[in-house]
Amino acid sequence: MDSETSVDDTVSEPNNDTDDELAGLGYEEARDQLIEVVKDLEAGGLSLEESLALWERGERLARLCERHLEGARERIDAALATVEQSPEEAAEDDEDGGEAAEDSS
Repeated sequence: MDSETSVDDTVSEPNNDTDDELAGLGYEEARDQLIEVVKDLEAGGLSLEESLALWERGERLARLCERHLEGARERIDAALATVEQSPEEAAEDDEDGGEAAEDSS
């Protein structure tokens, strides 16, 4: 957590504002911030309010990472579905005289 960020400010912020702030993070950025939150919590020495604020931020970061991973899974599934359809498409191209195969070269 950035030393300039006030944990009290984080606690008082509505989740929507924080979610909007996090929405622009890519997977790697969100994961790195989540790792830092976990390290800070494990290090201890924080007040209850500071710990709760970090935990809540960590939960939001974890959900964001899950959304990114789910999107990646969907893209992989779509790519695999396309690859699995390729033999059928190749058979159709052969029936059409192979014009599509020549175009892709």
